[in-house]
Amino acid sequence: MSVITVAPLSETVGAEVQGVDAERLMQDEQLPSLILDALDKHGALVFPELHLDDETHVAFSKRLGRVETFGKGPLPEIVRVSIDPEKSKFAEYLKGTFDWHIDGMTEDIPIMATLLAAHAVAEEGGETEFASTYGAYEALTDEEKAEYETVRVEHTFEAAQRMHKPNPTEEELAYWRQRPSKIHPLVWTHKSGRKSLVLGATTAGVVGMSPEDGRAFLDGVLERSTGPERIYRHKWAVGDLVIWDNTGVLHRACRYAPGSARDMLRTTLYGDEAVQ
Repeated sequence: MSVITVAPLSETVGAEVQGVDAERLMQDEQLPSLILDALDKHGALVFPELHLDDETHVAFSKRLGRVETFGKGPLPEIVRVSIDPEKSKFAEYLKGTFDWHIDGMTEDIPIMATLLAAHAVAEEGGETEFASTYGAYEALTDEEKAEYETVRVEHTFEAAQRMHKPNPTEEELAYWRQRPSKIHPLVWTHKSGRKSLVLGATTAGVVGMSPEDGRAFLDGVLERSTGPERIYRHKWAVGDLVIWDNTGVLHRACRYAPGSARDMLRTTLYGDEAVQ
């Protein structure tokens, strides 16, 4: 059996995994713990041109953790990721993925990780970028760390949607506001003891700051956390599988044409810790 290698793709986030195929994903008893350890260390893992069928995608996801389900059907764990409304009922919502975000920040417990498989790719654009929020915290000065640990931030679904649709209809606004807002600390102290920043498109304001000052503060922290030297940009090939740690990584899709062939299938793993 070939040796599994995990090679870093940047200085701050991302690694490529070689030496596995679909059969090994399902049969190697040691592989799940190896992958979860590597995910914790690197934030995002790339399995190039793995070409998983949908059943194996789901089955492998279940080896890593408890998998969310969406609706009904033979594989309710899979969500199709496309901004073409003929391909995905979530197409309008998915336009929000063009902005830096962490999934599930308006939920009590965010998801733990995402597994995304490329079935078709964009001719231009459509890459996915990643930035470590652990690294963002570690890059702060001691004074900033002390200050940021006192900051609490409001997160809303509306804030994320307004980034691509600033003038919603009354119906859209009412739908967005059905999801309650959440107040999270800016610094997440994880069960492991590690600390990360909680940032992204869902941030609506800072508790105790004016809307203008809060927005300026949050935008400044996000800009520092996602500078070119701090990100890994993945250029997709058909068959790629990428897994990322949603609790310690910001991500976004690079813009691509609405009529693009880009077509991804996604599974998500339930989280097990609240932001605190």
